[in-house]
Formats: sequence, structure tokens, C-alpha cells
Amino acid sequence: MSGGADEAFIAAVKPLVDAMGGRLLPPDEAGPDDVVLAWEGADVVAVRLPQLADSLDHILAALERRQGRPLADLDRRAKQELVRSLEARGAFAVRHGVETVAGALGVSRFTVYNYLNREKGS
Repeated sequence: MSGGADEAFIAAVKPLVDAMGGRLLPPDEAGPDDVVLAWEGADVVAVRLPQLADSLDHILAALERRQGRPLADLDRRAKQELVRSLEARGAFAVRHGVETVAGALGVSRFTVYNYLNREKGS
């Protein structure tokens, strides 16, 4: 594969890797837990996946950038929707997930649990 085609492939996967909070590196620097991506039979790039706890922080930071303001400044309804969205993405399966989300939203853990329970009850 040519250098230009390699660069095009890397450019194509970079937004996905960035969204996950991963990191691109040369395939020869890949460790046993990294994912090496091949194209047309040649290793092109390796992806170092983030730790789960780091992924949650990355997701929260991305949501804050998308909102254009701190998540703590959102109104109650928006916070509830955000908690539902995070639950669907598995955020609360991560150790200390509720505490991390509560801190980002500027609410108590109890409030996050209430948001989660409200969704299950409706």
C-alpha cells in the first residue's frame, strides 16, 4: 500500500479512534492489548484503546464540548436525558461511574440514581 493510501486510511479511522479516546501509533509499537489495523494485507496503524474509566472521562468531556458549556449548567431535563444516554452507552458499568457522572453534572450520586430509577419506572 502506498504512503498516500496509508495516510487516507489513517485519516478515515482517526475520528472513530478520537471519539473512543484511543490513540493511534505505528504498528511496530503495538503492545499485546493494542489493535493493529490492516488494509489490503499490510499493517497500517495500531490503536491503543483507553482504560474504561478514562473512556467515561473522555465521553463526558466530549459531551461538554458539544453542549458548549459545563454539564453542571444544564437544566434538570437535559441532565436526565444525558444520564439516560450514558446508561445506554454502559457508563454506569464502569467502577465509580455514578460518582464520575454526578461530579460532571454537579449533582449528588443520589440524584443520578433517581434519574436512573425514574427511567426504569416509566
